[in-house]
Amino acid sequence: MNIKQLLTKYRHVWFLSYAFLYLPWFFYLEKTVTSNYHIMHIALDDYIPFNEYFIIPYLMWFAYVAVSICYFFFHDVKEYYRLCTMLFTGMTISLVICTVFPNGTDFRPLVDPNKNIPSAIVYLLYSADTCTNVFPSIHVYNSICVHIAVCRSERLKKYGLLRTGSFVLMVSICLATVFLKQHSAFDGLGSIAMAYIMYQFVYSDSLVPNRKKVSEKAIS
Repeated sequence: MNIKQLLTKYRHVWFLSYAFLYLPWFFYLEKTVTSNYHIMHIALDDYIPFNEYFIIPYLMWFAYVAVSICYFFFHDVKEYYRLCTMLFTGMTISLVICTVFPNGTDFRPLVDPNKNIPSAIVYLLYSADTCTNVFPSIHVYNSICVHIAVCRSERLKKYGLLRTGSFVLMVSICLATVFLKQHSAFDGLGSIAMAYIMYQFVYSDSLVPNRKKVSEKAIS
């Protein structure tokens, strides 16, 4: 297969150019939103203990999202477009919110990097990632989007164990955001609400009318 054939077969790769919009915008916010931001906090946050072992599912999020996009890219272009549309629209909304409504948290604990390996990784995470631009949580939102895509996929319906594993990982990632004190529980709730709203648009049959039903209605 030559280059022209590859470009024709995988022309949907253009959708991934969204990274050239998202990454510069995200890092700009990381550098500029360092003070004078709204603290995201609700009472529930005070009852959630810090647990460094949740760094494992938290980091698995990167593979969870990347592998899912790659799978649908090569095996189900329709679901690939739906997944990317839901992911990228929500991520853009999140950036807009953080731009016009600077936000962050203030409850990160002091972490001893010498305690154990997970603590050392959390320490590095805290050093590299600021506690700003947290609402809504992209970790939570993207995890929900990926799990929806897995459950909606006709190709994956026969793999019950895979879907169960996806659900467990999704929940673990969502919990990790609060147990690592990366996010307020309110950030996660905001992501759930956004995912619910976006689902109505991306997966609504009303937006893609059934041609057969339209024809029958026209005849009657």
